Amino acid sequence: MTTVDRAVESAVLPAPRGPLSEAVLDALRGAPPAVALPSSVAADPYGDDLQLALHLCYELHYQGWAGVTDEWEWDPELIRFRGLLETVFLDALRADVPGGADITGVLDELLVEPVDGSGVSHFLKDRGEWWQVREYFALRSIYHLKEADPHSWVIPRLRGRAKAALVAVEFDEFGGGRADRMHSRLFGDLLVGAGLTDDYLGYLENAPAVMLATVNLMSLCGLHRSLRGALVGHFAAAEITTAPSAARMAKALERMGAHPDCVEFFTEHIEADAVHEQIMRRDVIGDLLDREPELTGSVVFGVQATELLEARLGEHLLGAWQEGQTALRLPLPGESA
Repeated sequence: MTTVDRAVESAVLPAPRGPLSEAVLDALRGAPPAVALPSSVAADPYGDDLQLALHLCYELHYQGWAGVTDEWEWDPELIRFRGLLETVFLDALRADVPGGADITGVLDELLVEPVDGSGVSHFLKDRGEWWQVREYFALRSIYHLKEADPHSWVIPRLRGRAKAALVAVEFDEFGGGRADRMHSRLFGDLLVGAGLTDDYLGYLENAPAVMLATVNLMSLCGLHRSLRGALVGHFAAAEITTAPSAARMAKALERMGAHPDCVEFFTEHIEADAVHEQIMRRDVIGDLLDREPELTGSVVFGVQATELLEARLGEHLLGAWQEGQTALRLPLPGESA
C-alpha cells in the first residue's frame, strides 16, 4: 500500500467556516437522509464558507470522508442544497468572465507570457524562498493528490476522436498504467521530498477559499453533463499553461537545492504537457466543436473561468508573500504566521 493509498483512508472532516459548511458537516456526522439543510443561500460565492460547503459535498464523489457513510453521495436533500451552492458559484463565475465564442482567441491568449513576469512561478523562480515553495505545495496538494480525476468524468460524455484523444492525455496523467508514475503519486513524492505530509487532503484546513474554488470548478463541471464543454475548456487551459510554469518551477527548485523528487514532478510536466496542448486543441476541442458547435461558448467559459480563479489565487499568494506573510489560513507546522 502506498502512502497516498494509506492517506486516503484517513481524510477527516474539517472544521466549519460558517453556517453553510456547518450545516453540511452536521448532516455528514449523522446518517442520511439529511434534514434541516438551508432552503436558500446568501453568501460570498468565492468565500470560505460556501467553497468549503461545496468541497465537502464534492469529496463524497471522490474518496469520501473518514467515518462518513458512502450513502451520503446521492442523498436527495444534500444534492438539493449542493445545487443551491452551485448556482451561486456558477452565477458569479458567469458574471465575472467576458464570455464569447472566440475559442481560438482565448486559447492563444493562454500562450502569451506576462511582460513583467508577474506570475507565481516567475516570483518563485526569481526570488522565492523555500517556505513559500512549501506553502505552494501544500495548497496545490488539494488538487494534485487527485490529479486528473475530475476530468475523467467527461470521458463518457464525449464521442469519436475527442473521446479517444482525451483518454490518451488522461492515460499519461495516470502514469501510462504504472501506479508509481501517476501524477498524483509523483506529487505525493514531491510533498515527502519537501518535508511535508502526503496525506490526502492533509492541508485542507490550511487552504483558503481561493484554492478550494479552483478545485470546486473542476468538480462542478465534471458532475454536470451540461458543463461538459466547460470541463474540456478547463482541461485545455491547464494543459496549455502548465509546461512554461513547470519549467520555471523546476528552475526555482534547482536554485534552492530541493530534493530530486520535488524537481521531477515539474520536469515530468514540461514535455508531456507541451504535447498535450496540441492534442487538446486539435483533437479534443476541434472534434468536439465540429460535432457540437453549440458548445463553443461553454468551452470558452471553461477556459475563462479557469484563468479567473487561477488569477485570484495568484494575487492572493503574491499579495501575502510580498508582505512576508503566510498565504495559508493556518501556518504549516513549525512555521509562524
